[in-house]
Amino acid sequence: MLSSWGITFEGVDLERTPERWEDLRRLGIPSYPATILGDRFVHGWNPADLAALVGVEYDAGRRFEPEELAQRLDRILAADQRAVRQIPRERLGMKHPQRDRSVRDLAFHIFRLALAFRDCREQGQFPEGWLREVPGPDLQDGEAIARYGQSVRGRLQAWYARPSWCEGDVHTYYGSHPARELMERTTWHAAQHLRQVYWFLDEMDIPAEGRLTDADLAGLPFPKEVWS
Repeated sequence: MLSSWGITFEGVDLERTPERWEDLRRLGIPSYPATILGDRFVHGWNPADLAALVGVEYDAGRRFEPEELAQRLDRILAADQRAVRQIPRERLGMKHPQRDRSVRDLAFHIFRLALAFRDCREQGQFPEGWLREVPGPDLQDGEAIARYGQSVRGRLQAWYARPSWCEGDVHTYYGSHPARELMERTTWHAAQHLRQVYWFLDEMDIPAEGRLTDADLAGLPFPKEVWS
């Protein structure tokens, strides 16, 4: 999602840009997102490796404790519930002009990527396919997606109650990393997509109820742009 570095694939419709698939195949990159500079690349979101790729010093900035990340993520999920309930059923198929994901899919994706943290901890792996899942036939209106979100929040809260819920390493489709880093990535990833859901509400001239502010999201390492 660092659009100023190399080539990025977050949210890109690769069917319309097949040459980008060729970049992935040429370098043996299994999936997007990826950042490519010449014949060197970083697969997935890894800011330290991205900094090394472009030859700059990496400043991690503020490091959040897992408990604060858990609280922030829950606020983001609650905000996504409120937002998706506001979207009229007939508008849930709306898409950004340069993206192929509908607002229904986006609201669901926020909950699914959050649940993926627990799934990864339970199953010992994080396949990239989890992030490509779409809402099933039982999740076709805002209320149903919001109820799904409530179940995700409950499952996460139960996981946070475990003494070592954010300790050790996790094995993901983009490499092995400390669980704390995955939790931070999960939180900012959800926050960035929530900003995009708000964009849709703004386009519909629907004021977002209980809209999270910049202060609520301060310190999370997502791009300044809503669509990057």
